[in-house]
Amino acid sequence: MATAQKQNQPKILRIGVIQGGKIIEERLVKKRESVTIGQASKNTIVIPVSNLPPSFPVFELKAGAYQLRFTDAMAGRLSVGDAQLDFAALKTQGLAKKDKDGFAVPLNDQSKGKIALGEVTLLFQFVTPPPEAPKPVLPPIAKGSLWHTIDKVFAGVLAATLCVNFGTVKAVTMREAKPQEELTLEELPDRFVKMIVPERPLEPPKPAEQVAEGDGKPKGEEKGDDKPKGTPSKGPAGPVDKAARTAAITQGVQKKGLLKLLGAIGDGGDGGGALEDVLGSGSSGGDIASALDGAGGVGIATADALAAGGGRKGGGSGEAAGIGDLATTGGAGGAGQLAEKKIAKVSGRIIDQGFEIESSTCDRNAISRYIKSRIRALQTCYERELKRNPSLKGKLVVRFLIGENGRVSEIEFEEDTLGNSAVVTCIRSNIRLWMFPIKDNECPVSYPIVFMPSGS
Repeated sequence: MATAQKQNQPKILRIGVIQGGKIIEERLVKKRESVTIGQASKNTIVIPVSNLPPSFPVFELKAGAYQLRFTDAMAGRLSVGDAQLDFAALKTQGLAKKDKDGFAVPLNDQSKGKIALGEVTLLFQFVTPPPEAPKPVLPPIAKGSLWHTIDKVFAGVLAATLCVNFGTVKAVTMREAKPQEELTLEELPDRFVKMIVPERPLEPPKPAEQVAEGDGKPKGEEKGDDKPKGTPSKGPAGPVDKAARTAAITQGVQKKGLLKLLGAIGDGGDGGGALEDVLGSGSSGGDIASALDGAGGVGIATADALAAGGGRKGGGSGEAAGIGDLATTGGAGGAGQLAEKKIAKVSGRIIDQGFEIESSTCDRNAISRYIKSRIRALQTCYERELKRNPSLKGKLVVRFLIGENGRVSEIEFEEDTLGNSAVVTCIRSNIRLWMFPIKDNECPVSYPIVFMPSGS
């Protein structure tokens, strides 16, 4: 079957190149196509013959069949059937047809011949195409395998390292952590306890309160009370002890604060004394009773007093007087009056001397309106320091740059006769927050401000 397929295949052209009686080249044209000769390198067969054109189709393929083409300068022989005819006989017998470049003779699979081109001769014939040679196959040992390409030492070290690392991680993750018991404060070492719980500083003992009694004895020095404070009393507890404690509390409250002063008697024994010294130092020591004449007396609100429903206590009688009726003026026996306290209002004023703009493209009216709407904040900065220094006054010249987004930057004080850093800092902070309604233009502004108190 393979032999039949070979016979059905078309024959291919076999060309041999002979020079000096030796075959220097043999070519099998497996693909049926035209064959060119000449001196150019693009030809099928390159022949260094001077009388040949650069490229000449000696075997031309037309309609699936080859034609032998030659010129008058070529000599050769062609086998036609059983006869051997040279190129001249082909011309005379009309077997070679004239064309524009020479002559053409049709060929078949039995045609063969030669062409003489000076020192070079071409032999040609049609032969059965030889079978394709099998592709060379390397033996498996020559090909090698993946195992043969691996470095055995490196692979072993890598495998051992991976096993150790993954084994260690697996062992650590599978190990159950022991629960740690939280130590109590008693179980902690002393040095840690000192770090965790700092020692509370010891409070100094409070000095004993001095009571301005008539004889000048301190509180607690009473008759029959020789026991130290806090000593529990012996004997059964009952209504007597409760009444004693209530009386002691009442007596202690009477000796506290203003009640103690109201009830105190001075050295003169005339009812003035301690309260007189407190209420006024410029008086001549007149009777305080005249100043409080008509005011309700001060007493301790006990259960007996509330049950009795008694009136106001005190030595005076008449209508009750409010604290606003008291006065601080008067002589020794006159009634005093308390003067009303007035808070002095400190205010300052700002003299706007106008501002200068170093760019003619800026909207002066928009900048002026915005500064006037923010001038009150600058006045507040000045008045805050004016309360501390009523004579504070001076002039500030502020220079700042309005950026393309309307924000203020590069704030500088070119002149400062005010001499108060707090006012300067406050004004700088306020101006830095200004946002002017102008865009896409930078405007350098110089703004002088004069600060003066309102009364000047």
